[in-house]
Amino acid sequence: MTDVDTVLDTDLCAYVDNQLDATGRLRIETWLARNPDAAARVMADLGMRTTLKLAMTSDVVSGRPDTREAARRLSSGLANARVLNVLQKVAAVGLMVAVGWIAHSSVGPSEVNASGHPPPFVEHAIRAHQISRVRATMPSQPEVQNYDRDDIRAATAIVMPELPKEWHVVDVQVFPSDFGPSVETSVRTDDGTLISLFAGRPGHFAVEPVKDFNLSNAEAAWWQVGEVAYAVVSSTPGIGLRDEAELLKNSLY
Repeated sequence: MTDVDTVLDTDLCAYVDNQLDATGRLRIETWLARNPDAAARVMADLGMRTTLKLAMTSDVVSGRPDTREAARRLSSGLANARVLNVLQKVAAVGLMVAVGWIAHSSVGPSEVNASGHPPPFVEHAIRAHQISRVRATMPSQPEVQNYDRDDIRAATAIVMPELPKEWHVVDVQVFPSDFGPSVETSVRTDDGTLISLFAGRPGHFAVEPVKDFNLSNAEAAWWQVGEVAYAVVSSTPGIGLRDEAELLKNSLY
């Protein structure tokens, strides 16, 4: 059985440096799911490493070998837990001076996205929900009503939330995605509402609180813990899924 009770700073450093096998990463991710404060720090370390990698490899800095060499030394220091703690305190100033201009020249100035469109992961969750509704009308497509969290975790390395007792599982399916398998679970509540719980890897590490989106044909509430994001989806806009999402999120800890 994987021990997630004892995670050392050296384990977190190895995770950030991508030095763990799949079992080791799963152990750390399970621990981070239960420790959101530590997960936020790890997320910052991963973001720092990505920024430093850009500084070392981006064509923008091809004429700045001194900046590239400074970034390389900082990146090497991340492997040491003592340096990692120091970098968390000084990285913001240091990176803005050394490589912060890269983001401005490569990406452009920051701006608020007011388009109202959900992130790609939520769009995938909505499509999976719509597919599940089509499957429900097809006698040739048998439904799987066994929501086995241990089995799903063993097969996909995704920790699924515990479902409320008043939810009735209609179907469980595994979908392909760009970053590994994702899981879609269709459930029906006591009042007859059909909703979906979708979980998968969006391709980046983050710790996100519950957010909700209302579209013309669906509503979704989603959150992210580490490398896995979750969404609750309904085909009825404005039904109010934030409370359900918070309940499912809390069941992960």
